[in-house]
Amino acid sequence: MMLEPQISSAGTDEDYPASPRDKRRTLSVALPVHALHDGYSDVVYIMLPIWQAEFALSYAAVGLLRSTLSGAMAAFQIPAGLLAERIGGAAVLAAGTALAGLCFCLIGWSSGYAFIAAALFLAGIGSSTQHPIGSALVARAFAGPKSLAAIGTYNFSGDIGKVLFPAAATLLMLVLPWRATLALLGTLGIAAAAAIFLLLPRFAAPSPATGPRDTGRRVFRGGDRTGFPLLLSVGMIDNATRTAFLTFLPFLLRAKGAELPTIGLALTLVFIGGAAGKLVCTFVGMRIGVLATVILTESMTALGIFALLPLPLGAAVALIPLVGVALSGTSSVLYGSVAHLVAPAARTRAFAVFYTGTIGCGALAPFAYGLVSDRLGIAATIAVIAAVALLTLPLAAALRGSLRQASEAGI
Repeated sequence: MMLEPQISSAGTDEDYPASPRDKRRTLSVALPVHALHDGYSDVVYIMLPIWQAEFALSYAAVGLLRSTLSGAMAAFQIPAGLLAERIGGAAVLAAGTALAGLCFCLIGWSSGYAFIAAALFLAGIGSSTQHPIGSALVARAFAGPKSLAAIGTYNFSGDIGKVLFPAAATLLMLVLPWRATLALLGTLGIAAAAAIFLLLPRFAAPSPATGPRDTGRRVFRGGDRTGFPLLLSVGMIDNATRTAFLTFLPFLLRAKGAELPTIGLALTLVFIGGAAGKLVCTFVGMRIGVLATVILTESMTALGIFALLPLPLGAAVALIPLVGVALSGTSSVLYGSVAHLVAPAARTRAFAVFYTGTIGCGALAPFAYGLVSDRLGIAATIAVIAAVALLTLPLAAALRGSLRQASEAGI
C-alpha cells in the first residue's frame, strides 16, 4: 500500500524545524501557486455554458470535460508525490505549473471538443503536482501544533484563486473572446514556473528506518488504521458534492433566466463564500473539533442547495455566498486532519493518496450527474447532489475515536 514506507521515529519534521526564512519562502510560493492552480481549475466552470452552446454539447459531454481535468489531477497525484521524493519538489512543481499554463494557452487555439478535452487532460496532469507537494511543504515548514492553522491558510489561498480567476475571466470576456481570455490567463502559469523553481525552499527528506516495519504505529498516529480511510471517505463525498454542484449551478441559474455576467457573478460569490468558509472553519475546527465542524458544514450545504431550487433568480444569487461558506468549509478541517492522523515521514504520500481519492471522486461526479441531468433534468440533479452530501454525517461521527487516539499520541 502507498502508506506503508519504512519509517522511524528519527528524522521527523519536529527534529529539523524550518527556519523563519524558509517558512516565509514556503508560504510565499505555496499560497500563490495554490491560488493559480485552483483558479485554473475553477475558471472552467465559467467556460462550460459557453462550450455547451458553441459545440452543441449534452450535459454528459459537459460533465465529461470537467471530469477530464479533475480525473487527470487525481490520477497523477501519487506519481507526482513519488517523483518529488526522487528529484525534489521544486522541479516537479515548476514543471507542472508550466504545463498547466501552456495547456490553457493551447485551449485558445482549440478547433473543437476533442482538442479542449485533450488540453484539459494535460492541464490536469500539470496541476496534479500542486496539492501533494504544496501541502507537504507547508506541513513540513510548520510542523507541530501550528500545522492545522498553516494548512488551513494554505487551503484558503486556493479559494482566493477560485474567486479571482473566474471574476477576471468574466470581466475579460466583456472585451475579449473566450479563447484570448484563456490564453492570457495561461501565460501566468508559465511565468510562475520560473519563480517556483528559484524561490521554493529545499527541505531534506526524513530518514527511513533500516529495521523491521511497524506500519500501523509508524504511519498512522496512535496505530489507528481506520481514521485515515474514514477521513478520506468524507473528503471524497464532500469533493464530489462541491464539484458536481459547481458544474451544474450555471445551468440551474440559466434555467432561472440568468445571462453570462450574472452566472459569472454568482460563481464569484460562491467562491468568495467558499474562501470565507475555509478560513473561518479552520479556526472553528480548532475550537469545536473536526466532527462538529463537518456535521455543521455538511448539513448547511445540503439545506442550502435544497433552498436554491424554488427561489427566483435574485433570491438564489443572494443565497449563493452562504451556500459557498458551507460547501467549502469542510475541506479545511479535513485537509488539516491528514497531518494529525499520519506520521510526519508519510505525509507527502498521505496527501497524495488523500487528494487522489477526493479529486478522483470529484472527477467522476460531473459526468455521472451529467447522465442524471440528461435523464431527469437540472433541478432533480441538484436535489440528488444535496441528498448525497448528507452521507458524510455518519462517516464523520465514526471519526471521533480515531481523532482522539491521534491527539493522545501527540501531534
